[in-house]
Amino acid sequence: MGSAEGIPSEDSHGRLSFHSLYKNQMKISILSIIVSVLFISSTYAQTMNKMVRDTTINQEVLIDYCNRPGLESGEFGTYYTLEYEDYSLNDSLVKLIGNKINDFDITIVFGSWCSDSEQQVPHFYKILDQAGYDDSKLKIIAVNRQKKANEVHIEDLQIELVPTFIIYQNDKEIGRIVETPVETLEEDLWQIIQ
Repeated sequence: MGSAEGIPSEDSHGRLSFHSLYKNQMKISILSIIVSVLFISSTYAQTMNKMVRDTTINQEVLIDYCNRPGLESGEFGTYYTLEYEDYSLNDSLVKLIGNKINDFDITIVFGSWCSDSEQQVPHFYKILDQAGYDDSKLKIIAVNRQKKANEVHIEDLQIELVPTFIIYQNDKEIGRIVETPVETLEEDLWQIIQ
């Protein structure tokens, strides 16, 4: 028996064709993958750049996962833009960093309510930008004053002060810069990745 495209056909003994069943199974599998990816993407997007009211300072602050648009918006965005533009880089160190930086994953844990974060996060981001860092390897997590996130599990990161810049190679932490650099962000970062 013949069949329309996508409908299993029967052979002369009334059995379904393996090829037709395989094609239908593949279509179902591909559709399932697409639906899963869309669901995960929409769930992740819903928690990106989430704001909550900090009653201690009576202002909205970022919490959980963030990205550059989140850093550039709201009250934190005012500081972010000024600090980013005003930061003078050590060009020779940034060039060295640029030769290696994409071999590493980075997690930034910060508080949008924190003056050190307002200063250091834009400076660090400017270094990454000038070094040509692949943003897809960067994870940014905003925390509250207790150094906790609402929906992101960070207890294993052992955050005591913010900002904390954690550098990973092959999923293993190889160093961190905590609150303020020992020397400069470029020098401290270079010491970790060289």
